[in-house]
Amino acid sequence: MSPPLLKLGAVLSTMAMISNWMSQTLPSLVGLNTTRIITSDTLTQISPKEGWQVYSSAQDPDGRCICTVVAPEQNLCSRDAKSRQLRQLLEKVQNMSQSIEVLNLRTQRDFQYVLKMETQNDKIFSSRFYFNTNFESLLELKEKMDELLPLIPVLEQYKTDAKLITQFKEEIRNLSTVLTGIQEEIGAYDYEELHQRVLSLETRLRDCMKKLTCGKLMKITGPITVKISGTRFGAWMTDPLASEKNNRVWYMDSYTNNKIVREFKSIADFVSGAESRTYNLPFKWAGTNHVVYNGSLYFNKYQSNIIIKYSFDTGRVLAQRSLEYAGFHNVYPYTWGGFSDIDLMADEIGLWAVYATNQNAGNIVISQLNPDTLEVLKSWSTGYPKRSAGESFMICGTLYVTNSHLTGAKVYYSYSTKTSTYEYTDIPFHNQYFHISMLDYNARDRALYAWNNGHQVLFNVTLFHVIKTEDDT
Repeated sequence: MSPPLLKLGAVLSTMAMISNWMSQTLPSLVGLNTTRIITSDTLTQISPKEGWQVYSSAQDPDGRCICTVVAPEQNLCSRDAKSRQLRQLLEKVQNMSQSIEVLNLRTQRDFQYVLKMETQNDKIFSSRFYFNTNFESLLELKEKMDELLPLIPVLEQYKTDAKLITQFKEEIRNLSTVLTGIQEEIGAYDYEELHQRVLSLETRLRDCMKKLTCGKLMKITGPITVKISGTRFGAWMTDPLASEKNNRVWYMDSYTNNKIVREFKSIADFVSGAESRTYNLPFKWAGTNHVVYNGSLYFNKYQSNIIIKYSFDTGRVLAQRSLEYAGFHNVYPYTWGGFSDIDLMADEIGLWAVYATNQNAGNIVISQLNPDTLEVLKSWSTGYPKRSAGESFMICGTLYVTNSHLTGAKVYYSYSTKTSTYEYTDIPFHNQYFHISMLDYNARDRALYAWNNGHQVLFNVTLFHVIKTEDDT
């Protein structure tokens, strides 16, 4: 086959394959081969990672409905799968258009060559020939005619195919326009209407969660490893009273001999190491049990039982107070040591200090603090030895104590400041990196922040809630 015929065959073959692909693929991608109607029911079929999930429900003895709701991670609303397919299809169509444009240019070039031969052919067959006595010239002319004769049907087919290519290009343009319109409609549905529905649902559920009474810890899952940095011991935290737009992270490496606090504007900046500011505290800290609460850092001053309140906004010490009788400097630390005698923490109720005294035989004392003056508002004496505790944290006024900082640790003991009663519990959690030197609850995030052997990790918590009703007092 001559080169023009080979190219023509390639054009026809390509067109056939594209047409076949379009006829089989387009209907399924745009939903033309189904009769599925999108309703509010189908909209609720979202992956648990993309929406709120109610995964258990029950009734309490009084007949009230109890359910467990897991809030989604932020910014996880993704586009519909069909929208992504349409976008990919549109890209394929655009690539096809470019390929056909290149093919068309080559075809036009070859077509000009064929037209030139058509002109020559017409001249040969329409002109009168005057025989020449030169027999060789006549034979030469006959040979040229024999070469041109097979091109007559090829020429006609080529002209027809050239029209088909032009037609096909126009159809591609039309299809691209239609797909763009569909994509815009679905895109608008994803990012406007659907997003508004998600925001409305989140608002309603958050309003509902505000009506929840303080929950009881039922389960700890995770951890999620956020970053690997620093020494074996340290602390990292966010402010539970910060606004939703304020996601600053503070990072304090080591348990002693340090005064530098590093600040990051967000978790993403913390992960990437994009530090926004550093603070040089006026005193060294002791332990890893610091807390940021309402814009201020609360920490235990090194080699003392003095609590310091330091303002990040002003860079000044706003208050300091000795925690009466509290052991310090590894007198009553957690099981891992590290000057962890005084543990400062916050929950839904307020600011707390957990420590031990000689007067309470080295057992844990819980004190609620005034966040402005650091005055002790009330104290509770427990019977759990501070040196036998791995770590502890407060949720809704209840202290939860782990039995170890090593592998196999679990929440073993809890003490309610509301009822002044305790109970032994059995809530395991995964100590993935074998050594926990900081474990604190954040009421805004409803998560446990932990420093796990140089790994900054998060644990999710499941709380048992009872929804308040208007009839409840």
